[in-house]
Amino acid sequence: MTMTDVEVGFAPVTSTVRGPSERSLELLGRMTLEEKVAQIVGFWVDEGGDVVAPMQGEMGEGSGKLEEFTRHGLGHFTRVYGTRPVDPAERAAWLRDQQRRLVSETRLGIPAIVHEECLTGLAAWQAATFPTPLAWGAAFDPDLVERMGAVIGDSMRTLGVHQGLAPVLDVVRDVRWGRVDECIAEDPYVVGTIGTAYVRGLQSTGVHATLKHFVGYSASRAGRNLAPVHAGPRELADVLMVPFEMAVIDGDVRSVMHSYAEIDGVPVAADPRLLTGVLRDEWGFDGVVVADYFGVAFLHLLHGVAEDLGDAAGQALAAGIDVELPTGNAYLQPLVEKVRAGLVDEALVDRAVLRVLRQKEELGLLDATFDEPAPPEVDLDSAAHREVAARLAEESVVLLSNDATLPLAAPGSVAVIGPNADRSAALFGCYSFTNHVLAHHPDVPRSLEVPTVLEALQEELAGAEIVAARGCAVDDEDRSGFDEAVAAARGAEVAVVVVGDHAGLFGRGTVGEGCDRDDLELPGVQREMVEAVLDAGTPVVLVLLTGRPYVVDWALERCAAVVQAFFPGEEGGRAIAGVLTGRVNPSGRLPVSLPSSAGAQPQSYLRPRLGAGTDTTNLAAAAVLPFGHGLSYTSFARTELRCDAEVAAGGTFEVSVLITNTGEREGDDVVQLYGRDVVGSVTRPTAQLLGYQRLRLAAGESARVAFRVPTTRLAFSDRDMVRIVEPGAVELWVGPSCLERETEATLTIGGPVHRVTTADDRWVVTDVVRA
Repeated sequence: MTMTDVEVGFAPVTSTVRGPSERSLELLGRMTLEEKVAQIVGFWVDEGGDVVAPMQGEMGEGSGKLEEFTRHGLGHFTRVYGTRPVDPAERAAWLRDQQRRLVSETRLGIPAIVHEECLTGLAAWQAATFPTPLAWGAAFDPDLVERMGAVIGDSMRTLGVHQGLAPVLDVVRDVRWGRVDECIAEDPYVVGTIGTAYVRGLQSTGVHATLKHFVGYSASRAGRNLAPVHAGPRELADVLMVPFEMAVIDGDVRSVMHSYAEIDGVPVAADPRLLTGVLRDEWGFDGVVVADYFGVAFLHLLHGVAEDLGDAAGQALAAGIDVELPTGNAYLQPLVEKVRAGLVDEALVDRAVLRVLRQKEELGLLDATFDEPAPPEVDLDSAAHREVAARLAEESVVLLSNDATLPLAAPGSVAVIGPNADRSAALFGCYSFTNHVLAHHPDVPRSLEVPTVLEALQEELAGAEIVAARGCAVDDEDRSGFDEAVAAARGAEVAVVVVGDHAGLFGRGTVGEGCDRDDLELPGVQREMVEAVLDAGTPVVLVLLTGRPYVVDWALERCAAVVQAFFPGEEGGRAIAGVLTGRVNPSGRLPVSLPSSAGAQPQSYLRPRLGAGTDTTNLAAAAVLPFGHGLSYTSFARTELRCDAEVAAGGTFEVSVLITNTGEREGDDVVQLYGRDVVGSVTRPTAQLLGYQRLRLAAGESARVAFRVPTTRLAFSDRDMVRIVEPGAVELWVGPSCLERETEATLTIGGPVHRVTTADDRWVVTDVVRA
């Protein structure tokens, strides 16, 4: 047998802390107080009202006139492309002129940073829209996410955008929370590896990424948006902070956005222990911390810990927030008054200004003249964008169940039913330009080619008779379309029923920011419609086009097949159709557990033994389908797990497993290595993902995947809240999900206890040796 070694995985980067340059210090020394505060606020050119930001209508007057606002300079231009539909080339020319004006007409001649949303692609009219982050998690492919980040970064640079407000590194804790579709997974290592890959891709193009939302935002009570968080310090340290730590230390991210949360009564925006103590002193972050929109003012208006906006500004600066976004509600006149009254130390303002100037210097802005012409045309949805969008969409589709009905084998007739079957907006998340902005401008065309699931199936199944019926809406009580849907199903060989979510913001969707749920049933009367179609007797393939997982145990029992797609983007319709017809072999895996009920929330596979349920309760604790689950049209055998017998705490051990494609067609497996610390000084999860690797194998092909795992992957905070690696026995296994131990081994970690530092490895590196 001939073996070929192929190394895959990550090469960690060690961040070097940067101090202020002489140039930044010289500029600061020349500034008046008004010029200083101008550098730490944004100006929102096209304020979008409450449709694009929380409580904007309650924030008083907006930014005002641009020339007056920027007479002392400007820190940031806020969302010049992503607040309303503007022609990208025309806006790029306008932006160049505004930057030239800042250079030539303000005393210090400092241009502004331009920031924009870029969670599912650059938030701009005509720009490519990629799958939502929950789909990135389902794909388990950091290399592809890094490529996506790079093409998004290229678009940003083309338009003069310097900073992207992504990725979201909140770990999913409660799927009732509306912002689940913005998150990557319920596992912090998956969030960290994929999120860091996005950072690397974006920043490789010379723009800066921004981690959101540091920290605790996703752990809110009852899954409510912008609600109190009561996470313990161990959950914060061992689960919620881990992805941020990885992206800061190993991704060298240049910006972080604070969380709206208040944790055990202390708002993050006013907590120096987090924004300075952890972020900067422990992790060595030397970039810029920006406020989530209106987050500084919320210290006064929502949290009630500041007596006025000036007090809020002082607390936020002291905690470590350098830039107030989107405007200057607190950091302008209210802050100036507090500084002049001696109530806020001007040194805090200086600290923030120096950080902003250093960022501008890193971005090349301090030397920019903006004399070059703006591009006369821009292509924000090129073939390169489409190729990445298509591949990521295809890799993210999860086949939950299948009785061999899929793939569809040249059916004569197909009924395509459901509210999301012929609705292109159903393919996009809440921070897509389509649902975030265009939804409020119905007369403006999307200007993107976005085939729906119905249209893509009509193309894939050109020889079949296809009958379409809407059946019902996503979220109302109208059942008048049920009869048409049932009739369509009765006349077909198979019914493809496409249901799920509509992404929106602040109550205008079934999922998205401010669109939380009390239950986890399909919205509206969709379940009733599906059950009516099932009663017709035709085999039903259910397609869930959603931004969160729903309770669908009933569908898994009754449907011929169930397919889960998490807002797969502009190429998502084709990807789903490709999976249904067999052109694409499904390879996505669940990045979140499939919930058993709303009452079981918060639910995560990272539970201790007591969380797995006992005979002392009448309620089941198990998920309907586990983290990591996903079927294929081929089959894989995972055998011969080998590992080192013993490793010292703080060291690295090697585990390898033989993966064989035992089916009749090529396919991708996501190799999942799990571990369990058998006895811990604090309770440990019954399963923890230690490493993963996407692997493509031809029919009959085998490969041995070797994982080099630092023992720090098993680290935790001990009873004194010191992060350690503890000696003891560790169970290891590989299987098709976190619950299935297809092949097992045991490892012993030897003493003494290892105290973890930021210099320790935190990445798993994998080798693939093919037969």
